[in-house]
Amino acid sequence: MLGDKLLKLRKKQGLSQEQLGEQVNVTRQTISNWELNETTPNPQQLKLLSKSLNVSIDELLDNEIKSILEEKVSNTEKLAGIIIKILKSIGIVFVIFLVIDVIAFICFNVNVSTHIESSAITVCTIEDKEYVIELGSNDYFKCENCSDQINQNLKEIVDFNHIDKSIKNIEQYFKDNHGTCE
Repeated sequence: MLGDKLLKLRKKQGLSQEQLGEQVNVTRQTISNWELNETTPNPQQLKLLSKSLNVSIDELLDNEIKSILEEKVSNTEKLAGIIIKILKSIGIVFVIFLVIDVIAFICFNVNVSTHIESSAITVCTIEDKEYVIELGSNDYFKCENCSDQINQNLKEIVDFNHIDKSIKNIEQYFKDNHGTCE
């Protein structure tokens, strides 16, 4: 309470009630009434008391502004810490997925290149339409611009164990269908 605080601060400054009363322009009895919590100073008197006792009005009135501010700062720091932890976790998960993707990409490319032991490409034409045919061991077959029917016909004549023979079969297929191969 204000009276207890006033008494404690007055004694700390080594002032009597009369001395403090002179500085605040009130009587010793008024100081006594304030200290006994029988009356309270007006705002102008609070300013003078604050100055005489070298404390802020908030401290004199035990306003907990400082502790409220400290609590708000502390809560803000806690929230910032939580946000940083969340962002770090998201970053770590992102990096892990990125590493997994890179490893999968490398493994996929290595697997594709190691499985195709031998391959060949030929370019054939029928009625000015060009077809690029790629084939390789392990059943690799790709025909750009080929219709489903041509794809099916070519796959029937391809022997993936004999690439050179398959190229000759493809060239013969195009000749039989009035086409040419390079």
